[in-house]
Amino acid sequence: MTTFLMVDVASVTSSVPRSNFIESDLDILANTILESGGILKPLVLKKIGFEKYEVIDGHFEYYAAVRAREKNPSEGETVNALIISPDKEEAVLKQAVILKRSDSGDKSSVETTPAIKNSELSRIANIELRLEKQINELRSELAQERHKLDDKLKHLEGQIPKQIQPLEAFNTLILSELTPRLISAGFTTQAAAKVAESVDKERKKKKFASLSDVVARVKVTNGNRQVKGITSEKMVEIIDSWSRLLFL
Repeated sequence: MTTFLMVDVASVTSSVPRSNFIESDLDILANTILESGGILKPLVLKKIGFEKYEVIDGHFEYYAAVRAREKNPSEGETVNALIISPDKEEAVLKQAVILKRSDSGDKSSVETTPAIKNSELSRIANIELRLEKQINELRSELAQERHKLDDKLKHLEGQIPKQIQPLEAFNTLILSELTPRLISAGFTTQAAAKVAESVDKERKKKKFASLSDVVARVKVTNGNRQVKGITSEKMVEIIDSWSRLLFL
């Protein structure tokens, strides 16, 4: 027995994934459904519970109806459908295949069209669902790996030392960074600490304009008198040493 009804779109499900269809095509048909007030070709459904139905034929039309409901819930709430009884399901499916072959212009004999059994459709649908699940899981794993790789790259980039010019070093490096650099250029630990302190004191007054300015202004205490913390000769050594280094 086959019954024609208007059913709530929300009460219908499909074993075919929506991703099988192009959203733009669904959107176009949804617009025409809203404009015309319904689907020209009724859905073929089977009852699977109290006011619950599953699409037997018309999966594309069903998802277009779903899209119409998404666009306008009040206008696309219901859809016209043919409700078939379980004992007619195989025959209806066979008819649907024949009609599709006829619509597509296939001139091969409809007598040779094999009957599609429900169990085969269910198996195909299950395979599609499993494949879709596996694809989504792979996408999720790839996204996680991409995030991990991005984090590692950022960490590595943070560890790569950046080159800095000597004048910029004197003007910007904090004492804990400048002192080791001076030691690397041949200063003793004590002398490097004193020179770094003098550099910090002078640049707080005014930034160094040149390396010659550094030589002229940086002073350290030697006994009871102030002497140059960095001589011209020592500055040459610093430039030579620092030119071969990368500074953080």
